[in-house]
Amino acid sequence: MSHALKQVFNKDKTFRPKRKFEPGTQRFELHKKAQASLNAGLDLKVAVQLPPGEEQNDWVAVHVVDFFNRINLIYGTISDYCTEQSCPIMSGGPKYEYRWQDEHKYRKPTALSAPQYMNLLMDWIEVQINNEDIFPTNVGTPFPKNFLPVVKKILSRLFRVFVHVYIHHFDRITQMGSEAHVNTCYKHFYYFVKEFNLIDTKELEPLVSVWVGSRD
Repeated sequence: MSHALKQVFNKDKTFRPKRKFEPGTQRFELHKKAQASLNAGLDLKVAVQLPPGEEQNDWVAVHVVDFFNRINLIYGTISDYCTEQSCPIMSGGPKYEYRWQDEHKYRKPTALSAPQYMNLLMDWIEVQINNEDIFPTNVGTPFPKNFLPVVKKILSRLFRVFVHVYIHHFDRITQMGSEAHVNTCYKHFYYFVKEFNLIDTKELEPLVSVWVGSRD
């Protein structure tokens, strides 16, 4: 990890407070297992696979929270440069514009600036992962039927953060010497969503060229 990124970690400059797992819980143990695989330098294709004997929904839930924390951190590193002036539209280059829609204020897809979109996105994800009816934390409490549809929506929207950062702010990531960390995080995310079929291939198209350039 670069010195610049370590400074960011030390300052805890996340866009939102990190969601943590309670020690002693099954989810905490799974989180430790996932981190141990990454720290051991395992092939990411292997690291994302469901460990023997574990429930897939638990494994997915742990990774959704982890990706939220890590992508939140990545966006936090460039958020000072992602402004209403620099990014008046939430986009990934000229081909891709992302509009916000929710069940409250924005019932129809609405064009927003990137910082507005990011604020709404992180708020919305926090609500989902803190909702015990969707992400139960007690052992034995079953996951709801809508768990995977909610997860797919969370991950597809988090992917848009990668798109925006790579296409509009990667020069800043490079200046910080953090590109290796961001590339690894993206690869981990990519392999995970492909392993469990959590994002449609068509949605991944904006970063196909980036992925080809950073897969080795």
